[in-house]
Amino acid sequence: MDLLRNAVRPYAWGSRTTIAEMLGKPVPAPHPEAELWMGAHPGDPSKVVDGDGVERSLLERIEADPETELGGAAAARWGNRLPFLLKILAVEEPLSMQAHPSAAQAAEGHAREEAAGIGRDAANRNYPDPTAKPELVCALTEFHALAGFRDPLRTIDLLERLRTPGLSAHIDLLVGQPSSEGLRALFTTWITLPQVALERLMPDLLDACVRHVKEHGEFSLECRTVLELGERYPGDAGVLAALLLNRLVLGPGEAIYLPAGNLHAYLNGTAVEILANSDNILRGGLTPKHVDVPELLRVLDFGCGDMPVSTGEQVGRLRTYRTDAPEFELSRVEWAPGQSDTVALPSARPQILVCTEGAATVRTANSEVRLGRGHSVWVPASDPELTARPSDNRPTQVFLATVGAESAGHDTL
Repeated sequence: MDLLRNAVRPYAWGSRTTIAEMLGKPVPAPHPEAELWMGAHPGDPSKVVDGDGVERSLLERIEADPETELGGAAAARWGNRLPFLLKILAVEEPLSMQAHPSAAQAAEGHAREEAAGIGRDAANRNYPDPTAKPELVCALTEFHALAGFRDPLRTIDLLERLRTPGLSAHIDLLVGQPSSEGLRALFTTWITLPQVALERLMPDLLDACVRHVKEHGEFSLECRTVLELGERYPGDAGVLAALLLNRLVLGPGEAIYLPAGNLHAYLNGTAVEILANSDNILRGGLTPKHVDVPELLRVLDFGCGDMPVSTGEQVGRLRTYRTDAPEFELSRVEWAPGQSDTVALPSARPQILVCTEGAATVRTANSEVRLGRGHSVWVPASDPELTARPSDNRPTQVFLATVGAESAGHDTL
């Protein structure tokens, strides 16, 4: 077990305070800090810091001895690479509306783009790698997101309250077919509207949203979101698409799982995110970056209904967020002030532990590390008997990221 030194990604939508404060650095940071990466992503791998203070890339360490670091089953399953990436997200402004491909779609798309000679760093590259990218996000603060297509009947109710002359024909598309197929038809119509048609449609729609908010209507939150997005991204079809998605407000500890094909956009807040170690993104709007509409429509899942929100399954003090993703599993353990019990954690898997509140002492049979807030450790599969306990009398929270139980050759926890 060794401490990690992790990369901070300075995307424009990030916060100048959240990650800097978590890491004990000067606040505000000189530029927005959006993501703290923990893992072995080739673009920015974590550094493992040994007991002598010597740093080595986690990617290099895994490549040098994958069976020790990952365990035999996980190394064989994932081609000697760590299949997940753990992040702290600090979302100050909305991210792009996007979806991710399934494993089969990613493999096919990657092969197609390789054959076409599209550079892996090209702006129009959709599939820089051949792997899926499911993800799970767990709120640390109140976290706002759009995710998954809302029940069509609820969406019809919303659109009827906003009906304008320009919107009427579009609403009737869904009224005539209140199903996944109707959502596909309406979304496809909106995402392919000529720019001049978008610019005619949007002003009246935004005025209708203003009226609904002033009236404290049932869909005020959704309408405020459309107004905010419309101000940031005028003339963007993603603003219309936001009307079709579930508008979520997650409380701390609540999580959503985003499988292949789920259209989503993170809006605001701080969260822990775990995802498959992939860069495959199909964007649908709210971005100046490349939007490939035909390819997006190929991967989107138009299944609809309420977006499931998970608080995890609790066994003792450990709470685990179950998904069907074999690449990862996320768990959380918490102690209130005055609680000081030692908790046995899953072992014999490759793991990253990060402390998000308070301070914790993490121990294996061979080593002990104190984790302050924002600090993390790498625990190879060869380290047995992993435990954690609070280091002082404060609220303490630690997240554990590892491969799925099946990938590690274990039963579920």
